[in-house]
Amino acid sequence: MTDSVQILELNAFHSASAPTDPSSHLSRRLKNFGAASVLFYREPIEMVSASGSWIMAADGRRYLDFYNNVPSVGHCHPRIVAAVASQMSKININTRYLCAVVDDYLDRLKNTLPRSLSNVIMTCSGSEANDLALRIAAKASGGTGFVVTENAYHGNTRYVTEISPAAQKTAVRPNCVATIPAPSEGGSVGEEFAKNLRTAIRMLESRQQKFAGFICDSIFSSDGIFSDPAGFLKLAVTETRKAEGVFIADEVQPGFARSGESFWGFERHGITPDIVTMGKPMGNGFPMAAMATRPDLLERFCEDIGYFNTFGGNPVAAAAGLAVLDVIEEEGLQQNALRIGKYLKERLAEAARSRVLIGAVRGAGLFLGVDICRDGKPDAATTSNVINRLRDNGILVGAAGRTASTLKLRPPLCLTTTEADIFVDALDDALSS
Repeated sequence: MTDSVQILELNAFHSASAPTDPSSHLSRRLKNFGAASVLFYREPIEMVSASGSWIMAADGRRYLDFYNNVPSVGHCHPRIVAAVASQMSKININTRYLCAVVDDYLDRLKNTLPRSLSNVIMTCSGSEANDLALRIAAKASGGTGFVVTENAYHGNTRYVTEISPAAQKTAVRPNCVATIPAPSEGGSVGEEFAKNLRTAIRMLESRQQKFAGFICDSIFSSDGIFSDPAGFLKLAVTETRKAEGVFIADEVQPGFARSGESFWGFERHGITPDIVTMGKPMGNGFPMAAMATRPDLLERFCEDIGYFNTFGGNPVAAAAGLAVLDVIEEEGLQQNALRIGKYLKERLAEAARSRVLIGAVRGAGLFLGVDICRDGKPDAATTSNVINRLRDNGILVGAAGRTASTLKLRPPLCLTTTEADIFVDALDDALSS
């Protein structure tokens, strides 16, 4: 078994605690999903409605959502709801036909990206986007080997699962995948990270695997949230290109203004990826994702096989995406992420000075990680207890990191100072219970 802790397993409801009443909602879910069922918390919650940063449960309890970064501009935002309903009432078709809203969206999206990434392929999920990115990188480089961080998660297709250690229950990985530690903290983080990447590339070569590329989520979400210092990724990207590999920026979690300082996570590091993948918050709950790349890379890939996605890029998804971009701009949500994120981080740092169970506080904007420790060491059991105490107090959070001992905080970008205070006060209470 791997020495890392499975994050989903840590915070999951275990079927051994299933109710005896076969007609209960929980029993029906476990029967329908079987072994693939993943429900959060020791006591699963039935959700029925949501608005802004809050979700309402069937029992009338409200929960402050600090976890679900899909509805990033706020749950059930009326602008997105209206855009989806309006477009669905007109037409929803695939991309074999021209439909203005699709190209209106892509033109707007490309305005946020480096000019070199002028070709965009729409998909339905980040997994599909990353799967396509890996195939394009392999074709462009002529290689088969990829480097990822030790607890990376990039999706759930067969190809992408191979490069997602966080999703794997054993330490056995294919020869075409080499892992490196998450970025360390300190002044030489960039040099150390690039050095580890060089070592991994040599390891792939020793296995007769030509290096194809390096893929990372630019805030290292599953590894425990490592964002600073801004710019440290530059050296790793340089090493990737020296070795004739492709750099893929997985922006499924850090993208769309979440870091506050920039619209995309990679922008904080002053780098231009060869490929960018995106998803989750893109449609604020409507399933959509995409991959952006240079035309020369896409042309080379399409010489052999090409790509088409029946539902990817449908007009309803494009309408949702356009509404999301409008809301981020018009409601100043990137600026809000920067301002409220700074306030929240300062309050958490203050709490860390008086609470021995809090270790480091890391992150950028409204994407923060809080290490939970006992006797100065990461402690997954204590983290799980804190998460479930927060749940009991009406706060939803998740976990991250190899030891699953980091609280992962991704509240909606519309978060207020009052809601930030509610969270910090609840965390303080959970740590003292």
